[in-house]
Amino acid sequence: MSDQKKPKILVILHQERSTPGRVGQELVRRGFNLDIRKPRFGDTLPCTMDDHAGAVIFGGPMSANDTDAFINKEIDWVGVPLKEEKPFLGICLGAQMMARHLGATVSAHKDDLVEIGYYPITPTKQGNDLMQWPEKVYQWHREGFSLPRGATLLAKGNTYANQAIKVGENAYGIQFHPELTYHMMNRWTTLASDRMSLPGAQGRRDHFRGRFIFDPPVFRWLQSFLDLWIGTAENPRTSATRELA
Repeated sequence: MSDQKKPKILVILHQERSTPGRVGQELVRRGFNLDIRKPRFGDTLPCTMDDHAGAVIFGGPMSANDTDAFINKEIDWVGVPLKEEKPFLGICLGAQMMARHLGATVSAHKDDLVEIGYYPITPTKQGNDLMQWPEKVYQWHREGFSLPRGATLLAKGNTYANQAIKVGENAYGIQFHPELTYHMMNRWTTLASDRMSLPGAQGRRDHFRGRFIFDPPVFRWLQSFLDLWIGTAENPRTSATRELA
């Protein structure tokens, strides 16, 4: 399949040097092209998903409650893949944007605790029915989202209750960061080192120790999730194949 004929995944990023990390790498390996857009810097978003096989909104240091025009634009835009029932994935800020779109709230912990480092998650029965989950996942956030009406909770956490949700047949939101590469961990823990002094955050050394132990299961989870969510360019997953899985 030529590059021009490969199906595209819309990738929405929020900083000048942001990358889709390991999620992007794995989507490319599965035969998809990445259509990377950054509305914060003036990129437009499509009014339909006709030209895209799926979409991913990644994280960022901003809040889904911010009043910036691009934040509101992205929250509104989530309705496009949801209405067309195209595969959608929100990661951290992206999940919070989907929650906001669906009428849920995004807020800080009542004790101002953060999750920055590796933290345990517990799958629900519905989550276990879908796939096997890692024991701990990498987090980098100061806010969480309430469960939107009609969403299915797939995984829970101790500090922030809602860690993974499913909406309809094709949309997912996760609070954690399976896209994180070793290079990204170095960059985040260096450029945003002040975040690791916040209540509940883990120290930089613990991030790298945790990666050695917990990242292999996270990577296996990502493979299983992408099998379920999007498949490959040659054999894309559809609602019908999901029901047969």
